[in-house]
Amino acid sequence: MAVLKRVCAVVASTVLAGWACGAPAQSAIVVLPAAPAGWRIVAVDGESRVELTGDSAVAPQPAAEQARAGHVDVTAHSRGGMRDAVQFDWKDRWEAVLRFESLQPLDLRPFVGRGTLEFDLDVAELAHGAIRVKLSCAEGCEPFVNIHEQGRAWVGKGWQHVALPISCFVREGADFTRVKMPFGLVGVGSGRASVANVRIVPEGKPNTECPDYRSESVTPIVQNEWWALDWWMPRHQEKLEEKRKLVAAGTPPEIVFIGDSITQGWETAGREVWQRHYAKHHALDLGFNGDRTENVLWRLQHSAIDGIAPKVAVLMIGTNNGGHRGEDPRTTAAGIRRIVDEIHRRTPGTRVLLLAIFPRGEQPEDFLRSINERVNHLIAGWSGIHFLNINAELLNADGRLSKDVMPDLLHPNEKGYAIWQRAMEPTLKKLLQTSPD
Repeated sequence: MAVLKRVCAVVASTVLAGWACGAPAQSAIVVLPAAPAGWRIVAVDGESRVELTGDSAVAPQPAAEQARAGHVDVTAHSRGGMRDAVQFDWKDRWEAVLRFESLQPLDLRPFVGRGTLEFDLDVAELAHGAIRVKLSCAEGCEPFVNIHEQGRAWVGKGWQHVALPISCFVREGADFTRVKMPFGLVGVGSGRASVANVRIVPEGKPNTECPDYRSESVTPIVQNEWWALDWWMPRHQEKLEEKRKLVAAGTPPEIVFIGDSITQGWETAGREVWQRHYAKHHALDLGFNGDRTENVLWRLQHSAIDGIAPKVAVLMIGTNNGGHRGEDPRTTAAGIRRIVDEIHRRTPGTRVLLLAIFPRGEQPEDFLRSINERVNHLIAGWSGIHFLNINAELLNADGRLSKDVMPDLLHPNEKGYAIWQRAMEPTLKKLLQTSPD
């Protein structure tokens, strides 16, 4: 009997398994509190990875120079030989992840229908950062849920309970039979938070919602990333005013560029090229850093192009749908289609020049580049638009993307914008000279 009790104590530190201890067959999976040997707790910072084997750990500094000023720290708080809380401290990071990994793959299928991922969160700092929650759904499948709005409201208010439906982490093709990471806390920017009482409950009561991944790309919404809160809406208002002034001066824009940071870059790295080639057309730059298809939809539905009739709308969007959340190319394409339809509805005579999403990542087999290419394949044959793929002009002969064109392997520099302009010029010139559709 004493031996059985010891066995049950060990099992209870990972899975409260009814078959071992006489409890109901389907019970909660407990991640915290747990014995130190119960779970592998790892901090991942870019390509750096460190396991928490004692009471604290510091992730090695990434190689990227811009990340060297920050840090990623993990501290375990223990009681009676059990870890009951873990503090996560991150500073100046694009994404740092506190991963709770199972020593043996878990079968979470019984929890997918009505189960919840539940935990307590104590947010100490989050003025310049955000928090996300991950749960793996297959090899290479780690969807996340943003809780940064709640996190900012909870700063300094002590422990808060979060209960997310397991369905938030379901994706097409998901395989919950061998889950290696049942919980991950993602820190973006800078912040400090502690987590405790982490468990997966079979019949939980959710208190936190998540968007439906199947319709996220076509559901208009403002840009709500933490780093965009201060400037995104003011930029929208500034662009409305810029448009108004152009119309009032009798020089309404003949060309409108619509997109994300790559398009917004015409105002910075591409400024000189823009002034030489597009200023004479009173062109309007409606590129917004970080935008996904749903953010562009919101802007269009809130007067971004109302009251003007540009000859051409140059549209490129979608790289953040894939890069931000690894989105299915089909739903990204659906978001782009909805944008095209919105442009046609609001300014019927405008010809849409739809650009293939630019390549990203150095190598042809880069995962995020492959997502973009699959989107490009889906949007290339649409009617009612003029599709143009200039990606080959941006790449080396072997398919590699050079830092001479895109220093961060995503955003063009001045040379990259000059290539864009030259490759697009014949098509754009023809569309500007063509009578309205």
